Amino acid sequence: MGAGISPPVHHNMKAKVFVSLKKGVLDPQGEAILKALQSMGQKEVVSVRVGKYFEVELKNCDSPKAKQVLNQISEKLLANTVIEDFSFQLEE
Repeated sequence: MGAGISPPVHHNMKAKVFVSLKKGVLDPQGEAILKALQSMGQKEVVSVRVGKYFEVELKNCDSPKAKQVLNQISEKLLANTVIEDFSFQLEE
């Protein structure tokens, strides 16, 4: 590294990963919740979709590396990409 050039800063990052069923995929759990809500008198609720939420902390990552890691772990473990979509939000 030359004088005056700082190395990239790597620090811990937190992420929220959201996994949900793709459009068109049946959601029996969401349907059961919808029926229960409507039987409780909540007639305003017309649809429920169930999903998953994960909080992940990554050490020694910059934003590009964190996005790469989150894509990998979401595709390989957190989501069944045949029937589910995922998204994430990074927090520094």
